[in-house]
Amino acid sequence: MRFERRLKYYFLKFVRIKGEPHELALGMALGIFAGMLPIIPFHMALSVALALFLKGSKITALIGAWISNPLTWYLIYYYNYRLGAFILGFPKNNRLLSSLMPAVEHGDKLMDTFVKITGAGSKIIGAFTLGGMIMGIVASVPSYFIFLKLFRYIKTWREKIREHKRIQREHQ
Repeated sequence: MRFERRLKYYFLKFVRIKGEPHELALGMALGIFAGMLPIIPFHMALSVALALFLKGSKITALIGAWISNPLTWYLIYYYNYRLGAFILGFPKNNRLLSSLMPAVEHGDKLMDTFVKITGAGSKIIGAFTLGGMIMGIVASVPSYFIFLKLFRYIKTWREKIREHKRIQREHQ
């Protein structure tokens, strides 16, 4: 029961976010883009900075940045590297990456893994970054349109509720 109540609480907070659908969807897309980049401790800061610069919602940018979370970041970073390495023409089995993966798999602290990645050299960082930017674009562009539709629906739904309540007050 406690989980259901918490879920309802967060749902209500989500549908009550103020702003225009474009602004909210843009913030979400920018957050998702930032969340795909290999900048572990800076996803939220980058998402808010992008939202400020591009006039998106800072709140939804923060929410979108959580696409990279303790449950997903391993897969995101793994595929970031694979995509970037493929585009840059790196060999499929890279010894340096192979030495980093056990740290990730064994649940080393996030910052320790980040330090290992950054210490791995510019080729590895380049592959992570290129893959992250491509995956960020691929994920954020459709997410903008999906969330734009969702936030338009929520806005219409909220307006209908307000109108219904106004009509009820008038009839009392």
